[in-house]
Amino acid sequence: MTRFFSYKPSTYFLAVPLALAVAGLFSSYKVPSPPQEPVDYVDPFLGTDFYGHTFPGATLPFGMVQLSPDHGTQGWNYSAGYKYADSSLIGFSHTHFSGVGMNSGGDILVMPTVGDKIKLTPGTKENPDAGYRSRYDKDEETATPGYYAVRLKDYNIRAELTATRRVGMHRYTFPKARKATILLDIGHEIGGESTSGFSLVKVPNDSTVEGYKDANGVMVYFVAQFSRPFDYYGTWDSDYQTPESGEGSWPYKNEETGLNVGAFVSYATRKDEQILVKVGISHVSLDGARKNLAAELPHWDFDKTKTQARQTWNQELRRISVQSTSEAKKQIFYTALYRSLLSQYIGQDVDGQYLGMDKKVHTAAGHDFYPSFSCWDTYRTEYPLLTLMAPERVNDIVKSIANKTKEYGWLPAQHFRNEFGQGMVGDHLVPVIVDAYLKGYRDWDAEALYQAMRRKALEVPKPPLPTSAGRSGLTDYLKLGYAPCDVVTESVPNTLELAYNDWCIGQLAQALGKKDDAALFFQRALNYRNLFDASTSFMRPRKRDGSWLPELGQHEQEIVKAGEHSYYRYFDPLLVGRRPNRHYTESNAWQYLWSVQHDPVGLVKLLGGKEAFTQRLDAFFTMSASITPPKYVGVVGTLGQYVHGNQPSHHVTYLYNYAGAPWKTQYWAREVMERLYRTGPGGLCGNDDMGSLSSWYVLSSLGIYPVTPGSTSYAIGSPLFDEAEVAVAQGKKFKVIAKNNRPQHRYIQSATLNGKPFNRCWIEQSELVAGGELVFVMGPEPNKSWGIGADALPYSLSK
Repeated sequence: MTRFFSYKPSTYFLAVPLALAVAGLFSSYKVPSPPQEPVDYVDPFLGTDFYGHTFPGATLPFGMVQLSPDHGTQGWNYSAGYKYADSSLIGFSHTHFSGVGMNSGGDILVMPTVGDKIKLTPGTKENPDAGYRSRYDKDEETATPGYYAVRLKDYNIRAELTATRRVGMHRYTFPKARKATILLDIGHEIGGESTSGFSLVKVPNDSTVEGYKDANGVMVYFVAQFSRPFDYYGTWDSDYQTPESGEGSWPYKNEETGLNVGAFVSYATRKDEQILVKVGISHVSLDGARKNLAAELPHWDFDKTKTQARQTWNQELRRISVQSTSEAKKQIFYTALYRSLLSQYIGQDVDGQYLGMDKKVHTAAGHDFYPSFSCWDTYRTEYPLLTLMAPERVNDIVKSIANKTKEYGWLPAQHFRNEFGQGMVGDHLVPVIVDAYLKGYRDWDAEALYQAMRRKALEVPKPPLPTSAGRSGLTDYLKLGYAPCDVVTESVPNTLELAYNDWCIGQLAQALGKKDDAALFFQRALNYRNLFDASTSFMRPRKRDGSWLPELGQHEQEIVKAGEHSYYRYFDPLLVGRRPNRHYTESNAWQYLWSVQHDPVGLVKLLGGKEAFTQRLDAFFTMSASITPPKYVGVVGTLGQYVHGNQPSHHVTYLYNYAGAPWKTQYWAREVMERLYRTGPGGLCGNDDMGSLSSWYVLSSLGIYPVTPGSTSYAIGSPLFDEAEVAVAQGKKFKVIAKNNRPQHRYIQSATLNGKPFNRCWIEQSELVAGGELVFVMGPEPNKSWGIGADALPYSLSK
């Protein structure tokens, strides 16, 4: 059976103060009847409100097209173009990012209208009548994976969307109208109107519109075919506010160029007449868009395409099956799995051609090419999840990195749409590569990528490469063993995350037999110690002269200007600062204290041993989040100072394992799953960040978590489901069973792996992918003798 998710405004989670969100006032949505397939549990609206920044539209796993409605284009709340609380929409565009905190995408907007006057601008939420925007009711909006539908109230048009990998398909059911119009707004984009670049739209015949746009350096080509020849048409340049080409019968002036151009096609329609539009896109050429359209959608059968999209999603979601008496938990789980599989998307045409980072056309020979890497977020959860459940993707992902490195002449860091721009701190394509290699994915040139990683870790890039392509503060980092706060923004994360990246390089060096390099990078991996201040027990900003940033005391925060760099003068462990002055990345000193993923045992020693470490971690989870003064930046999804809505905290619940208190990991991992993931549009406690928040839930609900990507170990947590089965490589299955499992039974009493006693709080990738059965017996009270002792600890550099 097919489930359609639809909400009324009174039942979804509105943006509320942080304290209410933490108290669990997310919307709950009761499943009306038990779904039959995994796809039926997915709610595409989950995460579209609060700060989830997801979109509800039609797409396929890893698909190039993400066809979804746009409510707005400007401001942080419209990073995905859609905000559930809104009640009017601009139209349906073909590219979106899932759960990000930036404004991008929204390319090639299509909008159907009815009326004698053709409007060329969208209007506003406050006054939709000023443009082509339309109101709609929430109870007339539905979505399932690969399908979206809504009735546009202003025009009485039913709009339906579905997609293949590279083609978006629209079906519009019109009322009887003298002039029914379909607009293509090429200037539309999330982030506002185009201010640079160049776009073209043309009408080559009576049933096709095609063109391209320069979307901030990324070319998006499109070919749109219509199921019925136009009665009349026109083009426009909205910078002039008039239809420059006018309108009339065929043939007419059929081309427009500029920043914000578009086209319209019009019909006289009968009541309930359906007009379909197929839009193929390419980042290479118009010919590529035509080929994609012809290869993937040669017919006009909308329902067939919708059914195929559903089947494709169901096949992917079946890779993990879960059993539970809670329908809500299964809905959260399969929606999280859905989000984990749509965030990474392909960039090559059906013939393998893609536009490289050198702005030249290349061919991906026998593999998919992935143009975007939100790796500050996704290296932690999404990519490790793929190594378990989607092994056929992993080599292609690393091959894409190898292609980019060769074309760009340098190993990139976080970037989007194949356009390099250092987005976040750290060098986190490194763990993606190393994690894949150590887990057995090696169908690529490991030596070449190793040399690229090594070079970037030792050298500052030279022209024509920009300085920003290199590691921030590298010269000081190499000389001092840390990034100084009076030179580098976000100096503490810069040091800690580069130390982790260096450990990853050491791991690959060791695997490749490069003993000297391994020793070098393992030594550099200990650089995190250089920022540990024993007097405060924090990772503290440190100046170039070796002195610590002074404590705040009674002073107000002041900003020091040092050349092109500015920074807060005093150290305040609770301050979550703003760029360009902050010392921590979207976090404070409490949250970044734990960012030693590769050496938690070393951190335990720095904090005074297991008992002191555990007490400090207890305080972290239980201290009030409200003690931060209002003038400081707020955060989302908090348990004490733990911030689940931001990725640097994601591994922290699992750190008790390294201090001999795994029952506390079991408690807090389950607490996060129970309290910070809910059903309904407000069900995510923060940005999904390209699937990383969702992937955390998928992995943690299985009872495992990759604290240290780049190792082959997973820490054990608290399995959420009575039974879960993962289809791993080569047709094998790994099953996790939790006996005596109830919401209050979050503690492991005992465990067996393939029938043998299992008394450690880690498990290896090789054990998982070999297939088998991990059985836990759960209970309401901790078993403090399970999972302790030196051999029970997960991997750590100092272990």
